[in-house]
Amino acid sequence: MTTSPKTEPAPSPQSGRGRKRLGILAGTVVAVAGVVLANAVVVSRQSAGAARNDVVPVDGGKVHVVQDGPRDAPALVLLHGRGGSTRWWDAVVPALAQNHRVVRIDLLGHGLSGKPSGGAYSIPQQGRRVGQVMDRLGVRRAVVVGHSTGGAVATSVAEQRPDLVTALALIDTGPRMSAFASGGFVGHLLFVPGVGQLLWRIRTDRLVRKSLSSAFSRPGFAIPKALMDDVRRTTYHSLTATSRASDDFLKQRPIPDRLKPLGKPLLVIFGADDKRWRVSSANDYRAVPDAKIEVIPGVGHSPMLEDPAKTTALLLAFSPTPHA
Repeated sequence: MTTSPKTEPAPSPQSGRGRKRLGILAGTVVAVAGVVLANAVVVSRQSAGAARNDVVPVDGGKVHVVQDGPRDAPALVLLHGRGGSTRWWDAVVPALAQNHRVVRIDLLGHGLSGKPSGGAYSIPQQGRRVGQVMDRLGVRRAVVVGHSTGGAVATSVAEQRPDLVTALALIDTGPRMSAFASGGFVGHLLFVPGVGQLLWRIRTDRLVRKSLSSAFSRPGFAIPKALMDDVRRTTYHSLTATSRASDDFLKQRPIPDRLKPLGKPLLVIFGADDKRWRVSSANDYRAVPDAKIEVIPGVGHSPMLEDPAKTTALLLAFSPTPHA
């Protein structure tokens, strides 16, 4: 008995179109992934030189410096936080500079300072550069004031160069990693590989404002354009490297433990509504002998911008001039 050979049914036009769509979709996914990966590599390796002539050469690059007030007056050195610049101190400088030599420094990777793409952003490296700037400017002794990550840098300056530091003022500087509350949703996404670099490439004013919003809590506070410009000037590498460096510094040793053996007068200022660090963690600094702790109501992570009058008054009371 013979049987007829089986014949395969001819592929339908619909199945052919389906395979074509799958092929196009797969190709699109691969292409998008390639673009995201290429963008991640490019954005992560971006660097920039110092943008001004009023810069001081230090290890690893050049840093931008602004000076106000009499050169022979007691010195205050002001250090901004991650993603900031000298502009974050604009509101408090006029009153401080009446009887102080006020030195503001753009940390390497920020503001108008150079932004190398290499590994130059550890907190001890930044602290050493601040000491070098003070040496080159002839500032032999100063009260060093740091906001947020700038407070970690100020602490490192005191650890490395106690001869330069008469006292420390830390503004909303987290004492330990476990005190961290939140960097905001956008801030979290910036550290997701691929996604973070893509967000950085397409950052709009709205996205930049959203990323900065956790730094402020005062109702109705309008984020100055200058602060948004600071974020735009910062490279993805310098921002994320600074953040990791700050985390590493706190993980290695909490700031109060670093300050206790130094014997320096300490002022700690916190905004009562800080969204980035739990305000209760300000009490950790009580471990430092004679530390003065001030909590300002109605403001968040950046009191010198949200309530400059109160912040200035606290700094001036802590840093009296010889004539006061």
